[in-house]
Amino acid sequence: MEKVAATQSYLFNTGAQYQSQQYLGCHWESATQVSFRVWAPHAQLVQVIGSFNDWQPIPLMLLPKTGIWVGAVASVQVGDLYKFQVTDAAGHVQAKIDPFARQFEKKPGDAGVVPDPTPMQWHDSLWLARRKKSRSANRPINIYEVHLGSWRRHSDGRYYTYKELSETLIPYVKKLGYTHIELMPVMEHLLDASWGYQQLGYFAPTSRFGTPLDFLKLVDQCHQANIGVIVDWVPGHFIRNYDALYQYDGTPTFEYQDPDRANNRRWGAWNFDLGKAQVQSFLISSALFWLTDCHLDGLRVDAVSNMLYLDYDEGRAGQRNQFGDNRNLEGIAFLKRLNTLIFEQHPDVLMIAEESSAYPQVTASVDQGGLGFNYKWNMGWMHDTLAFFQLDPWQRRDHFELLTFAFVYLYDEQFILPFSHDEVVHGKKSLMHKMPGDRYNQFANLRTMLTYMLAFPGKVLNFMGSEWGQFLEWRDWSQLEWVDLKDPLNHGMQQFTQTLNQVYRENRPLWELDHDPAGLIYTYTDDPASATMGFIRQAKRKYSFVVAAFNFMPIERRHYQIGVPYPGQYELLLNTEAQAFGGTWTKLETTFTAIEQPYHGQPASFEVTLPAMGALLIRPQRVEKRSR
Repeated sequence: MEKVAATQSYLFNTGAQYQSQQYLGCHWESATQVSFRVWAPHAQLVQVIGSFNDWQPIPLMLLPKTGIWVGAVASVQVGDLYKFQVTDAAGHVQAKIDPFARQFEKKPGDAGVVPDPTPMQWHDSLWLARRKKSRSANRPINIYEVHLGSWRRHSDGRYYTYKELSETLIPYVKKLGYTHIELMPVMEHLLDASWGYQQLGYFAPTSRFGTPLDFLKLVDQCHQANIGVIVDWVPGHFIRNYDALYQYDGTPTFEYQDPDRANNRRWGAWNFDLGKAQVQSFLISSALFWLTDCHLDGLRVDAVSNMLYLDYDEGRAGQRNQFGDNRNLEGIAFLKRLNTLIFEQHPDVLMIAEESSAYPQVTASVDQGGLGFNYKWNMGWMHDTLAFFQLDPWQRRDHFELLTFAFVYLYDEQFILPFSHDEVVHGKKSLMHKMPGDRYNQFANLRTMLTYMLAFPGKVLNFMGSEWGQFLEWRDWSQLEWVDLKDPLNHGMQQFTQTLNQVYRENRPLWELDHDPAGLIYTYTDDPASATMGFIRQAKRKYSFVVAAFNFMPIERRHYQIGVPYPGQYELLLNTEAQAFGGTWTKLETTFTAIEQPYHGQPASFEVTLPAMGALLIRPQRVEKRSR
C-alpha cells in the first residue's frame, strides 16, 4: 500500500496522474470503512468532518514529501456528508469541499456525499462501436443545446429529474432529428444564474436532478436512442467561494500565485494556474473522467480565449510574457497536452473550443503546431449572420459582405456553426424576435436563416426553444414557453425544423465534406444587387450533391436561373415557404429539368421560382452522367 501511495502521489505531483479521482477523494476500502485523501501541501493540519460522527474532526496524516493527507474512517454509510477541515500555517481553520468528490449534497449545501459503490451497467456498446468506426468530420453533427434546469419544469417550479428528462428529452430530440445533445455544464454548481459555468465539482454531476447513477443512465439511454452527448466543461476558472478550491490550504493552491492573474474580474471567478503540475493532473483527470467513466461523446471547452491570452480579462492591458507578447504560454501548453492525451485514449470524441479570437490553428493537430482541438465554434460566422438577418431586408444589399466574408476563412479551422444560449439572453432577444418585420416575416426569415446554417459548410448547433421560434428570450429560472406550440406559426416552425433536420441527416452532401474544399461549389455567392445566393454542396460520390438557393428579400424571383453540373431531372428537398411550415405556398414546384445551358460556371441550368424571403434545397434525381 505504501508503494502504491508513493507512486500515485508522485504521478499527481508531477502532472502525470490522469485518473487522480481514483486515488484522491473518498473511496470505499471495505463494507463499512472509507479512506479520505486530499492535496493540501501547505496546511498545518487537515481533518475530515462528517455526518457519520456528528461533524467531529478526525485528523488525517500527511504523507511525507507529497502534500497529500490520508486517513480512514469506519462506520460510514452511503449518503453520509463530509468535508475537510483545513488549518493553515497561520492557524486559521476553514471547512473545505473535497475537490475530487463524485457527488455533492443538494444546493445550497456543498458537502461531499459518500458515494454509492454500485457500478453502472452500460448498454451502449453498439453506439460506442459505431462511434469508433466513423470520423466526426464525415458524419452529420446537428446539436441541440440544452440547459436542463429550464428545458422543462414541473408546474410547481421543481426541476425535472435525470430520469424524467430521459423519458421526455430523449424522445423529443429523437423526434426532431438532432444527432447530439449538448448539455450546459452539469458539473456541480451552486448558483442557478451561473448556468453551471461557476463550477464547484469537477467530478460530480449536479445533484439538482438526481444521483450520479441517474446521470449515467441518461447518457446510456441517449446512446441507445442513437443520440450523442456533449457536455460543457470549464478548465480555465472556478467558483469564487472561499470554502471551495480558493486558497485551499491557506495559500494559492489551484489558482495562480500572482493575485492579479488569479483574479478573474470579468466572470467573478478564480483562474486555475494551468502551469502547475498538480492542477494539470486535476483537470486532465476531470476531462478523462467525463469521457471515460461517463461515456460522453465530447467536451465543449468553455472560455478558451481566457486561457490563451494574458490580457484577455478586464484590467490586464499590457501584460506580456518573456517574449514580449500577450500569449499565456502555460495555458497554451496545457491545452496542447490536454488534447494530446485525450485523443490518445479517445480518438473518436469531440473536443470543441469555444474560442472567440482569431488565434491560429485551434483545430490543427499539436504535431502541426496547433492546439489539437478537432472543432471550434465559428463565432465570426454567427455574429455576421445574425447581424445580416437582423437588418431590414431593403438594407441587406448594402451589407452582403456580412454573409460572403465567411467564405474567406471557411477552411481555416474545422468549425461548428453555433446559435447558442449566449445569443438569446441578456436583452439580445430570441432568434425569432431578432428577425425583422411582422410575425409572418419573422418566421420566414428564421426558416431561411436556419436553412442557410444547415447548408453552409460546418457542423451545426441550435439552442433549445429556437426550433419553434420562441418569442421570449431564454430565462434560466423557468421552463421554455411550451404553450407557444398552440400557435399555428410556432407549430409550423417546429414542423419545419423537424423536416429540415431530416433533410440534413438523409443527404450526405450537407455534411460529408464539411471541411474539404471539394465539398463546396460556388455558383452565385457574390451578387449583392439581387440579395440572393446560391451554392452547391458536394458529397464524396460524384453525382451526389445538393443545390441551395436563398432569397434574402421579400420579393418573389420568378424564372430564377440556377447553374448545375449536369443536365437532367432534379427534385425538391425543401421549400421554406411551404404552407405546412407557416409559409404561403399551397402548391410546390417539386421537379426541375436542367438543360445544357451554361450559367455561372456550370455547364447546365434550370429555372425555379425562388420564394420571397425563402430558400430552396434541390438534389439530382436522374442526370446525364459524364466526365467534367
